[in-house]
Amino acid sequence: MLTTDRVAGGALALLALFVVWESRRLPFGSLRTPGPAFVPVALAAVLLLFGLLLVVFSGKAPALSTLAWTEGRHAIAIFAVCAFAALALERLGFRPTVALSLLFLLGVVERRDPIFTAVFSLGLAAGTFLLFDTILRVPLPRGPFGL
Repeated sequence: MLTTDRVAGGALALLALFVVWESRRLPFGSLRTPGPAFVPVALAAVLLLFGLLLVVFSGKAPALSTLAWTEGRHAIAIFAVCAFAALALERLGFRPTVALSLLFLLGVVERRDPIFTAVFSLGLAAGTFLLFDTILRVPLPRGPFGL
């Protein structure tokens, strides 16, 4: 029987196999001197194990056909914002991309108060940029206007 847990476990197992497949070109190294593929492959192995365990031992989960997709619009909106962020990050810069993404998610999808939405979105975009780019020295995209 196709249950929600079995589908989720199968998806996790496929994701793990994909990570292992994509890591095959990188040097694996050893336990003493791990290469760039060591951690992704190790995590994928754990994910594969738990995904397969979920497929095998998930008999009491509800059937997939019984699910009601009441949150489908939210899922589509979140996916669209993720696609926008992936395409806009280098073009607009980190701060405008994060601010616009949060403005849309909080203002349009969640229908929060406009003042809270604006303050939270701009503050989180500026704060995360300050933390990562300035304090931790992780270079983030600045976009055409230096933002």
